[in-house]
Parts: sequence; structure tokens; C-alpha cells
Amino acid sequence: VDEAKIVLRAILADMLNVGDSGLRLDTKPSVILVIGVNGVGKTTTIGKLAHQLRDQGKKVLLCAGDTFRAAAIEQLEVWARRAGVEMVTRERGADPASVCYDTLERAEATGAELVLIDTAGRLHTSADLMRELEKVVNVVRKRSKLPVYTVLVIDATTGQNGLQQAREFNRALDLDALIVTKLDGTAKGGIALAVSHELGLPIVKIGVGEGIDDLRDFDAREFASALV
Repeated sequence: VDEAKIVLRAILADMLNVGDSGLRLDTKPSVILVIGVNGVGKTTTIGKLAHQLRDQGKKVLLCAGDTFRAAAIEQLEVWARRAGVEMVTRERGADPASVCYDTLERAEATGAELVLIDTAGRLHTSADLMRELEKVVNVVRKRSKLPVYTVLVIDATTGQNGLQQAREFNRALDLDALIVTKLDGTAKGGIALAVSHELGLPIVKIGVGEGIDDLRDFDAREFASALV
């Protein structure tokens, strides 16, 4: 039984080494668009990532691209303060693409190395909202002089619906990587394996709790051991 487990872990770890596994989100200057449905923990993830990057001595700029949800801007502001980083924001209801444009201008003016963009939680089933998000991504890709990565945040506790979400987002936006949240021991995160494997996307970070330090680099071997 133990030998079978060892073999199974090795197979799973191998399945998880897909896509640009060298993509770490913190090794080179870039713009990171953080995407996902409501409630997966996007804003929190951005805050934790900003904190990590700032601790590494990087110059980080946040963009409040979610101009729809009432508390989204305030929530990101709280995280920006905690992480000690600057944030670009506009009034609620402003055009998200124009907020992103302003942020990229600010990034160039201040020499920011990493720009983290929060986007409104999209239901992958809403065509209008997906089009709005496509517009945001296109504006950022056109305007940015830094490489742009689209990163989907998925909740480890989501069932098969998570895979459908990821397929739709990938079709519309051509994703680069995944971040898996809510892996706090209760959830096994099998959905992460399914999404990563089917779409050929690397998992770059995992969220394991609510604290500011609870965002970790993904380790395929460790993850496979936890699954088996």
C-alpha cells in the first residue's frame, strides 16, 4: 500500500508540473491581472502577494480595478495600507479599463516593478461581464510595457463547477497561471489538479489561511502528498 501511494504521489506531482512552471510572479517586473468569480479570495490574495513582494524589497503598485462591488475598493485599500504599498483608485462605478490605464501610467512614472490589478468578480456564465473583463485585459496588454500575466484564483472547496469556470475564463482571456485558495487542511484541492492538468496551467501560489503570511509558493510534491 505504501509503495502504491509513493507511485501515485509521483504521478500526481508529475501531472502538476505543467505550463510555464518557472513563472513565480515575483522574480521579474510584470503586471499581474487577478481574475475569478466572487468570493474566491482575489482581493485578499492580492493583499498577501503585495505584502510578500514589498518584504522582498520590490516596488509594488495596486490597482482597484473592481469598481462595481461597493466594498471592493475599501477592502483593497485596507490591504494596501497593511502591505505598505501605493494604490490607484477611482470612484465607484468608474470604467475599470480606464483605472487600469491610469495605473500603468502611474507605474511608469514611479518605476513600479510589479503591478497587481484587482478585477471585479465575474460570473463566467455572464456574457456581458466577460466582455467587460476581456476589454480590461486587452487594454492592459496593449498599454503595458511590462509583461502581463492573467492569473485565475480558484477556491479549493469548489467542485466540478470550478473546472467549468476555469474553462470559460481561459477561453475568453487566455490564462497564464492559477492561484488556489482555501487550502486550509479541510479541502483536498482535487479541483486544482483537474484544472491545472486539463488547461496546462501552472499553480503558482496557494492560500492556506486568512493571515497576511498565509500565501505560499506551490510545491507539486507537497501538494501530491497532501492529496494522497
